Amino acid sequence: MFKRHKSLASERKRELFSRGATRCLLKNDLRNFHSVSQLVLSAGPLKPTPVVKHSKTAHFEIEILDAETRKQICIVDKVTQTSTIHDVKQKFHKACPKWYPSRIGLQLEYGGPLLKDYIRIQSVAASSIITLYFTDLGQQVSWTTVFLAEYIGPLIIYLLFYLRIPYIYDAQESSRRLRHPVVHLACFCHCIHYIRYLLETLLVHKVSGGHTPLKNLIVGCAFYWGFTSWIAYYINHPWYTPPSFGNRQVIVSAINFLICEAGNHFINVVLSHPNHTGNNACFPSPTYNPFTWLFLLVSCPNYTYEIGAWISFTVMTQTLPVGIFTLLMSIQMSLWAQKKHKIYLKKFDSYMNRKSALIPFIL
Repeated sequence: MFKRHKSLASERKRELFSRGATRCLLKNDLRNFHSVSQLVLSAGPLKPTPVVKHSKTAHFEIEILDAETRKQICIVDKVTQTSTIHDVKQKFHKACPKWYPSRIGLQLEYGGPLLKDYIRIQSVAASSIITLYFTDLGQQVSWTTVFLAEYIGPLIIYLLFYLRIPYIYDAQESSRRLRHPVVHLACFCHCIHYIRYLLETLLVHKVSGGHTPLKNLIVGCAFYWGFTSWIAYYINHPWYTPPSFGNRQVIVSAINFLICEAGNHFINVVLSHPNHTGNNACFPSPTYNPFTWLFLLVSCPNYTYEIGAWISFTVMTQTLPVGIFTLLMSIQMSLWAQKKHKIYLKKFDSYMNRKSALIPFIL
């Protein structure tokens, strides 16, 4: 009897112990659930894991045909969207080494305009296969070479006439007649003009890396060198007659010539600034330099000063060849100025319409 009572007591203790343990476990579970809930709420809404997209670069295949025969020359493959026409020319040159990039002309359609080197392939591509037409541009030379050749020639040619070498003038006539001071002054002004051209080409102007056909170099040199020979022959001739109004005419025109040369130089320095070059250029504004104030009246003050310098040289020497050269230069520069003026009007929103292209209030 005693043993049975003892076993019942022990079973009751186990039951009580199990109930207490269960309550403790429940309390711990509730505490853990509460802490996890608080953590989730403080973390905010769950965000899905972003899916990493692997971008695929599109490649183009360019078929290059001869513009005249329509026959296939080569195929340039693996051309990306960011590639330019210049990059295509480089690949074309690797496939056909005899064609240099500067000699290659590419057209989107037969008889169409030549594509510029900076144009991206993506802008002209209608599909993954592009057809371009090749045109041989002929022998090319850089623009720097063109400018240097055009300006070095007149400088040397004029000095040869100024020295009166025996092959040009009669030696007896040259030694018999004394030169008028205007002859020496004209040589000085002429040399200053072309020395400034040469220095600006090398140090000031940002000449593009483009090329031009060799025939343009020949035509340009023939024009400048030919007119310089004609001008120098008359001014340095032993029978040359001085201007009609004497030293007053010479001095006034010489001062005006030097002013125009200085103005032309300072305008070119302003135009060479990075803010005024490239696709994102802004229209030049006058500075503290008085020579740049002409920007308030005309679009191309460098051409205005250039024409003013040659008019002054014409008045100073009073010779027909200089007058003809000045007239031709004025016509050409007026055409350039009007073309640039139209571009400025379209490109710059703040550009004032009351400005003239070349001559204030006139042209």
